[in-house]
Amino acid sequence: MTHGTFRAEAAVVEHGRTPFTDGTTMIKVHHLNNSRSQRVLWLLEELGQPYEVIRYERDAKTMLAPRALRDVHPLGKSPVVELDGQVLVESGAIVETLAERFDTAFALSPPPLPQDASERIRYRTWLHYAEGSLMPPLLLALVLGRIRSAPVPFFVRPVARGIADRTMTAFVGPQLATHLGHVENALGQHPWFAGDRFTAADIQMSFPLEAALARAPDHVGPNIRAFVGRIQARAAYQRALAAGGPYALAG
Repeated sequence: MTHGTFRAEAAVVEHGRTPFTDGTTMIKVHHLNNSRSQRVLWLLEELGQPYEVIRYERDAKTMLAPRALRDVHPLGKSPVVELDGQVLVESGAIVETLAERFDTAFALSPPPLPQDASERIRYRTWLHYAEGSLMPPLLLALVLGRIRSAPVPFFVRPVARGIADRTMTAFVGPQLATHLGHVENALGQHPWFAGDRFTAADIQMSFPLEAALARAPDHVGPNIRAFVGRIQARAAYQRALAAGGPYALAG
């Protein structure tokens, strides 16, 4: 589909079969480069579900998503998933919906309560912690970094940098230390976020922890670094990279 000078490129990932002609569910992933939607591709690879990728590129100067995404959903954000004609947004809701729909053997999610309450509660907690608690200070770190390096008149530059530095030192830095310390401690108790086995909660936590390595490496401990190494070594993670295209956060 074409939107002015912008073209969204579509590609179908088959998983060894002709997609969508054998009774399988149609899944379309509206995928923005270097974004949270990479996790959705990875989840679908782990689930073995065929899907169509519709790729969008960020504006090279603003790093914002193109307006074309607003044709899919009014917020114009990614990820956006079309599932059987319904439009899904919000990473946590998408992950939960896809896991509930397709993870019938509970390979990537604990059985519903009360079969194993501790694992299910940890799974659900980390699934929502990723965006609800961990991403906000990481986003602020990104914004403050851009303010500090933004091209401004020389007489304004010291003021802008001073505000950014003081905010980082007084608020954002301590918040990052608290949250990443909490994550580091949790990964010292279990190799995966829900416990002793890999689940979709690990997929959901991948983006903020890869972002932390890029934006706040001084706050990232050895357990987090080992976790990122484990997830990036997974075959499904690598297939998702091939499906989604260049992903700077993986570097």
